[in-house]
Amino acid sequence: MRSFVSLFLVGILFPAIPAKQFTKCELSQLLKDIDGYGGITLPEFICTMFHTSGYDTQAIVENNGSTEYGLFQISNKLWCKSSQVPQSRNICGISCDKFLDDDITDDIMCAKKILDIKGIDYWLAHKALCTEKLEQWLCEKL
Repeated sequence: MRSFVSLFLVGILFPAIPAKQFTKCELSQLLKDIDGYGGITLPEFICTMFHTSGYDTQAIVENNGSTEYGLFQISNKLWCKSSQVPQSRNICGISCDKFLDDDITDDIMCAKKILDIKGIDYWLAHKALCTEKLEQWLCEKL
């Protein structure tokens, strides 16, 4: 009985965040409006997101004293607010946990700010893995 009560309380205190594990084609459809943004092609974005988060909206990675959130792995040191780094600059003006749900509208808006300020090389996977042979990242269904 005690374990049931504990599980019940965890469910109340930490409700499930709707998450999504996208496919390449689903993500291509959602990101088609940013094709060419900052000079970056859609296959480059798709490749970068695969190597950054595996297309998983609930991906969380600890990285050198910061935490990176969601599909775009947005860091709480500069871009979003978290209790872990209360002195974050929060350039995107949003709570980091908003990057963990299946609505990626706010994720895209913040990613565009990152592109405007830091460029695509903010995502280390891009330069190393997503500058050549991009045909495999195209989705035939678009």
